Parts: sequence; structure tokens; C-alpha cells
Amino acid sequence: MAYRARRGKEPRPSERATEAAVDEELPQPLRRDRDFGVFWVAQTLSVLGDSFALIALPLLVLHATGSVAQMGLLTAVGGAASVVAGVFAGVVVDRVDRRKLLVTCDLVRMALYAVIPLVWVFGPRIWLLYVVLPLCEAVGMLFSVAYVTVVRNLVGVERITEANGRLNATAAAAGVAGPVCAGLVAAWFGPAAAVGVDAASFGVSAACVGFVRFKGSTRPAPVPASGAGAGAGAGAVRRLWTDLLAGVSFLVRHPVLRVLTVLLSFFSFLTLGLNDLLIYHLKHDLGRDDAAVGTVFAVGALGTIAGALLVARVRRRLGFGPTWIGSVAVCGCALAGLGWARGVPAVAVLTAVFLGFGSVAGTCSMSLRQEVTPEHLLGRVTSAFWTLHYSAAPAGAAVLTWAAGRHGTSVVGAIAGACCVLVAVLALLTPVRRPRTDGAG
Repeated sequence: MAYRARRGKEPRPSERATEAAVDEELPQPLRRDRDFGVFWVAQTLSVLGDSFALIALPLLVLHATGSVAQMGLLTAVGGAASVVAGVFAGVVVDRVDRRKLLVTCDLVRMALYAVIPLVWVFGPRIWLLYVVLPLCEAVGMLFSVAYVTVVRNLVGVERITEANGRLNATAAAAGVAGPVCAGLVAAWFGPAAAVGVDAASFGVSAACVGFVRFKGSTRPAPVPASGAGAGAGAGAVRRLWTDLLAGVSFLVRHPVLRVLTVLLSFFSFLTLGLNDLLIYHLKHDLGRDDAAVGTVFAVGALGTIAGALLVARVRRRLGFGPTWIGSVAVCGCALAGLGWARGVPAVAVLTAVFLGFGSVAGTCSMSLRQEVTPEHLLGRVTSAFWTLHYSAAPAGAAVLTWAAGRHGTSVVGAIAGACCVLVAVLALLTPVRRPRTDGAG
């Protein structure tokens, strides 16, 4: 301490106590937090496994059937299972030990994916993929909701934004590296081997989570019983319905989360089709090849990583409202310019800007929910937010791509971007504009 440096002797007991108190108040930097580091590795491996499956399973279908329709059907079935699981995930997460749930989800996915290469030794079994993928997607949704709820127990409220930024940055990096690695493994050893690597990644992730020491209990407070005096069946249905609505109810009552949910629903409606719009613009309008598409998305991923790493610093300086609103406005400007960009470098830069500031806005909104939501409701609020937030987004993607095919990407991109800027302007008229929201700066 500074006292020793000046005097060359030990401080008095009272001074040691004061120094110890100060040290306790200063949070340990995340780079030195062993438990966060282990958890960080676990989540990176989990995302890597998901991205392996994204490539390996469709390749298995293509190798076995040669049908692109079968590939699309498998993806649709998996997506539907994820949506259905998302409705009930919050109820499960708020009723069980979340740490044990994370480990169990990883182990279940490891076991399910490991079955595929074992069975494939004796020949392709396409029906097995239609069983395994929906189950893994449903379990993956449970994992995702539980993962959001335990971050606060791991790092404390004051470091949630920084922790989320780091987790999202490596998730973006793993999301890029995973498909590349999966493609290489599939090319060298076959798609079934890539699925085996996927299974192993979940096993290592489970082991990592098992070694993490959380600062608070990962078991939420008991959910109060309801429906006393009713029949067992009717009471169970009533409790389930009450639990499902609890998350929505909290979002509706909270002045900032209520508005944020509505604004983000519009934003998702306008932007979910961005990937399709980019591919169409590069391939149809600019006549570029697949390599150009890959380059643009790789540069865009770098933007996502940069935004995730910078979000904590920006939010500390500007506060929640200005950071979120400014990020959405910049996203709108970038989207408006994409359709008018005539070179691959310009498209890549605008994509990186959009995804980078989108990462800032997304990390801020997730961190705010974690900060202001009571522990026993966090799973249901997260599940409800995701369900409401993305409910209209698929329709938006369909409308955006249909309009781009009919009227061109320049006009559609400009209109969608202007609407995103309008979302930011509307936010200035709501409680979202505040730098600090319920104590969250």
C-alpha cells in the first residue's frame, strides 16, 4: 500500500482494517477472476458445439439423401422445437438449481450427439437426426435461459455488462470459427466425425461449469404455490399458467423493460432478414461469388466482437439510455447505406458497423434485465422477453426479403434503416432515454 511505500514500515492495525475494507469494495478485474475465466471457456465451447452442429447435421443429410428440401425440413423442425421450449424454459429455470441445470443440459447434448456417429458406423439413419436435433435444440434453449440467469451470481451486478460483453465477444468468434472447423473436419473425416467433435465439446463444457464457484446460490427462491383447494390437475394447470405469465407480467409492470420490449420487437422485425438481404445484394446486385459473401460475414463478425468488448466502457461513460439509443440509430444508418454500397469493402464495413453497434445495444438490454429482475423471476422474464421480442421477427424477415426482390435492396434497405432510426427517436420520448435506470448506470 501507499503508506508502506512512504514510511517503510507496517501500518497500524486500524490502517490495515481500512485498507482491507477498501480492497473488499473494489471488484476484482474479470481477467483475474478464475471462476469467470472457467465459465467463459465453458460458454465458448458450448457455442462452438452449437456452430459445429449447424454445419455437420445438414451435411449428413446432404451426403445421405442429396436433398436440399430434407436439409431445410430438419432445420425447421429444430427451430420449432427451440421456440416451443422457449415458452416453458423460464418456468423450469426458476424452479431448479441453475448450475446443475447447465451441467445437465451439456451432458444430455453430449450423449445425444454422440449417438449419431456411433449409429452412422452401421449406415445412415436419417430418422435419427429428426429425433436428436429437436431434442438438442430444446435442451439448448433451456441452457441459454439458465446461462443468462447465473451471470449475476458469478460476477455481481456491477460487472454484468462487462461480463456479458466478453461472453458475447467470444461467442461471436466461436460462431465464426465453428462452421469453418466443422467444414474442415467433415472434409477430412466425414460429417459424422464432426458431430462427434460437437459431442465432445459439450462434455468439456459440462466439466468446466462443474468447477465454477458461484458467489451466490444458483437455486432460486421457491415459487409460491397457488390454486389451493382446487383439484390436483386443475391446480397444476393454474400454477403452470401463472408461472408462464409471471415473466410477461413483470415486463409489463417495469416502465423501462416494457418500452424496451416493444421497441426491440420493431427493431427485430426490421433487421432479422439482414443476412438474406446481404447475400441477395452481393450475389444479385453486385454479381459477386460465395467468397465475397464469406468475407463480408467474417468482417461483420469482427464488428460484433469489437462492440461486445467495448460495450462496458461505453455504458460506464454514457449510461444505459444514450448508449442503447445511439447504437440503434447507428445501426439504422448503416442498414440504410448497405443497399447503396457498390463495392465489397464498403458492404463489409457497413455490415461490421451494423453488427458492432447491434452487439452494443443487445448486450446493454440483456444486462439491464439481469440487473433489475428479481432472482426468482429471472428465468421467466428472460424467456418471456425472448418470446415477445422475436415473435414478429420471422414475418419481418419474410417481408423484407420479398420487398427486396420486388423493389430492390437499395430502396428496402433505406426504408428499413430509416425505420430503425425512428425507433431510436421514439426511445428519446420514453424512460429508456435515462442514463441510469433503477440504479443501473
